[in-house]
Amino acid sequence: MTRRQRRMVLVLVLIGGVGIAAALTLEAFRNNLLYFISPSEVVAGKAPPGRAFRLGGMVEKGSVKRAKGSLKVQFVLTDFAHSVPVVYSGILPDLFREGQGVVTSGHMGPHGVFVATEVLAKHDAKYMPPEVADALKQAKRTTTSQVGAKP
Repeated sequence: MTRRQRRMVLVLVLIGGVGIAAALTLEAFRNNLLYFISPSEVVAGKAPPGRAFRLGGMVEKGSVKRAKGSLKVQFVLTDFAHSVPVVYSGILPDLFREGQGVVTSGHMGPHGVFVATEVLAKHDAKYMPPEVADALKQAKRTTTSQVGAKP
């Protein structure tokens, strides 16, 4: 092998190594993404099947039910257009309560119930996660346009 051929082989091996590393990095990134989805999008079937995602909205008043003797909690998240039941087993944040905005992480379980692995509550009366605020505004616009439309 000439000197030039050895250099070409080395360059090709380096390019192949960089390509493999980039492909592995992109695959890991894709697998770890958590998309934000509103209750309206879940009802419309846009939730990724078998994958984790974030679901955000307002906790419906009167929907929080705690199981006696365990940390299991059931509640309903709404964007005022549609609602999704949520099940969570664990300690809820101190700021969690009915009528407050929350973002949950988890996946869709059987029978259309969202199985949460994490629940995040807003930290003061003025803050709402941007994704939740946008989803609520979009749901209000959709509801208002449907109510105002004539049959």
